[in-house]
Amino acid sequence: MDPPCHHYRDDMHRFASVLLVDPQGRLLLQERDEHPVIDPEKWGLVGGHVEDGEEHEPAAYRELEEETGIRLPPGTLRLWRELQVFHEAYGTLDTTWVYAARVDLTDADIVVGEGRQIVFVEPAVARELDLTASATTAVPDFLDSAAYRDILAP
Repeated sequence: MDPPCHHYRDDMHRFASVLLVDPQGRLLLQERDEHPVIDPEKWGLVGGHVEDGEEHEPAAYRELEEETGIRLPPGTLRLWRELQVFHEAYGTLDTTWVYAARVDLTDADIVVGEGRQIVFVEPAVARELDLTASATTAVPDFLDSAAYRDILAP
């Protein structure tokens, strides 16, 4: 007999997202266009679905490269947090693994592979944007976290 949560797990989606921080403390965020099923026309984290058979950390590196053209060396990203996010479009409570790293990059280093734009955003501005379901939690929590302060420390 299947465990009681078996059906729920089949319906859930897994995501890997990345928060990159530049030397000025700005966060790399993506302005989504009208095409995504989840949270169109909102600002969110770079990232996406973890494929079947894929682990979340390699998915974070893959999604980052697909969406921004940035290829980071293995070991650069650090798991910051695992979030449970309800996605209205799917009607499911999904898991998002959020990775973070400090990078010496600028907007000029970004090749937009998905969405309207992907840019480094000042923290105060990031807090005021119309954010996706996962970014609504991740952005303010990350900016208020010890992990963010550690990333900024020389």
